[in-house]
Amino acid sequence: MVKREDKEKRVKLSSAIIGGFITLALGVFVGLNWNTFSSTFLPYLGFKNTSSTVDWSSLNEVYNTLVSKYDGNVDLNSAIEGAKKGIAESVGDIYTSYMTSSEANEFTKSLHGEVGSGIGVVLALRDNYVRIVRTLPDNPASKAGILAGDIIYKINDQEVWQQEATDIATKLRGEKGTSVKLTIIRDGEEKTFNLTREDINNVSAYIEYQGDTAIVHITRFDTDTGQIVKNFANEFKDKGINKVIIDLRDNGGGYVSAAKDLLSLWIDSEAVLIQKSARLADETIYANHGQAILSDMKTIVLTNGATASASEIVAGALKDYGKATIIGEKTYGKGVVQQLIDLSGGAILKVTINHWYTPKGNSINKTGIEPDKVVERSYADINSGKDPQLQAALEY
Repeated sequence: MVKREDKEKRVKLSSAIIGGFITLALGVFVGLNWNTFSSTFLPYLGFKNTSSTVDWSSLNEVYNTLVSKYDGNVDLNSAIEGAKKGIAESVGDIYTSYMTSSEANEFTKSLHGEVGSGIGVVLALRDNYVRIVRTLPDNPASKAGILAGDIIYKINDQEVWQQEATDIATKLRGEKGTSVKLTIIRDGEEKTFNLTREDINNVSAYIEYQGDTAIVHITRFDTDTGQIVKNFANEFKDKGINKVIIDLRDNGGGYVSAAKDLLSLWIDSEAVLIQKSARLADETIYANHGQAILSDMKTIVLTNGATASASEIVAGALKDYGKATIIGEKTYGKGVVQQLIDLSGGAILKVTINHWYTPKGNSINKTGIEPDKVVERSYADINSGKDPQLQAALEY
């Protein structure tokens, strides 16, 4: 005779075994039929099917043909890295790219201003060429006579004028004391400079005062930029400052989180950015709560054609909420956000994941932000030390 509690144990054990077999069977079934399952059911769950079977035989054909026919050596690793870059470039998006481990390391350093040693220039794409938009004072470039507006043509006799600004900047950096030969185009003529790299001081934000006006220059949006400017704000509010000028000229952007932190000094808990994607759910990013210490401060933002990305997020939100007057030139027009995805071997895939819109739902991608007051600043002005845009902001 079997006791009652033994029967219950046997029933539970049998149920567990049966349940296990059912789960295993379902797992095997889904695994064997994953492509069909994912394409049929994932869209209903809000996911976009990305699985596919790719036939790489054509790449093997190219590689094998090169190996057998090329009058030289074909390096397999170089071929693979080149193929990875080609896949990223094939989407036709200038902001999506594959970076090798060394390139990724340099890129990450640049985001944090860890430029190491270089020649002291700020580069940007202007008029379809990578130009020097500013030379940093007391650095090799300014000492040698390199000027704003110069087009980067060659580095160490190798043509680089068709490369991206970030790639050119990487080539200009190097160990302190090493030399670099730079060829630029100025007024249609080539000029060559032999420069020795020096350590570059590259803070993300700094402040100066003119009378009762605080001028905050933001060169990039690093992880601590919002806190740096917040410290400035606490400092100048105690000085009786009644106007602040935020200089975003030649600022190519950085972290979205840093733009949010900066905007939180003017905007309290309101939307500062809307992100939309064909693949991901829409997302609204809100300013921090209780940090808007500059909410009632008269604010002017300076912009130019190299004001881009996170800088445009700041300018766009402040304009939408009527918190600032924009003075200068139309911004670059980069209304997309990239994600950095770590890959094997230290490589990184920088991929555009969504488009962003101002709080009022305006897209600035490829159109930029029009200033409230247009004031131009020529390269001649820059090289002679004149700043009509800043002057207009001081007088506004």
